[in-house]
Amino acid sequence: MSEYDAWAPVYDAWAAHMTEDVAHYVSLVREADGPVVELAVGSGRVAIEAVHQTGKPLLGIDSSPAMLAIARERAAGLPLELRLGDMRDLELDEPAALIYIPFRSLLHLHGWADKRRVFERVAASLRPGGRFAFNAFAFSHTVAARLDGTTQDQNGVVHTLRYVPADNRIEITRDDGAKISLWWATKAEWDGLIEVAGLEVEALYGGFEREPFTDESLEYVYVTRKP
Repeated sequence: MSEYDAWAPVYDAWAAHMTEDVAHYVSLVREADGPVVELAVGSGRVAIEAVHQTGKPLLGIDSSPAMLAIARERAAGLPLELRLGDMRDLELDEPAALIYIPFRSLLHLHGWADKRRVFERVAASLRPGGRFAFNAFAFSHTVAARLDGTTQDQNGVVHTLRYVPADNRIEITRDDGAKISLWWATKAEWDGLIEVAGLEVEALYGGFEREPFTDESLEYVYVTRKP
C-alpha cells in the first residue's frame, strides 16, 4: 500500500485547479517519435488527455495501486498501459522518445540521492535525442510566509500547510490526518541533476505558456534532451 492511496478518493478535487499543464505535455507527446512514458501518472489526468488528443499509445507508471485503479477505469478502451512501479527503479522494454513527470511529482522524492537516481534511470531509458520533461515550483519566501500554517479548502479537500525551510519541506496535512510531504529544489540543483545524468537543457520556461524563465518566475518548466 502506498501513502498516496489515501489521496486517491479526493485527488480529482485536489487537482481540479491544475489544467494549464495539460496542453504543454500533450504537445510534447504529439512531437515524440517513438514510445512515450508518464511517470507518477496518478489517476491519468494528463495521460488520458494526451492519448485522446494525439491517438498515440502511452505507458503510465505510478507507485499507488489506488491511483492506478482510478486511471484504469477511466482509460478503458484506450491505448494506455498502466503499470505499478517506483520511478526510482525505472526499467523499460525499449528506449523511450519522451519521458515526462507532470504536477511537480519529482518533489515527492526526499533529497538529492533519490532525485539523482530518477534522473539517471530516465537518462538510461531514453533513446538518443529523446526528451525528459518535468515541472516543479520555484520556492518563494513570500509565498511561504503567506501560506505557512494556514488551512486551505481546495474543492472540499481541507488541509493545512507547514513549511520547513531547514529541510526544504512542505507538509500537507488533511483534516482527517492523511499527510504528504514535498521537498523543493533550487535551479542550481535541478541543473546539477540534469548534468550528472548526462542530459542537456533544451528549454527552461517560467510557465506552461512557455514564457521565458526570469527571476520572478514561480515555476520551473524543463524540457531536457539526451544527446
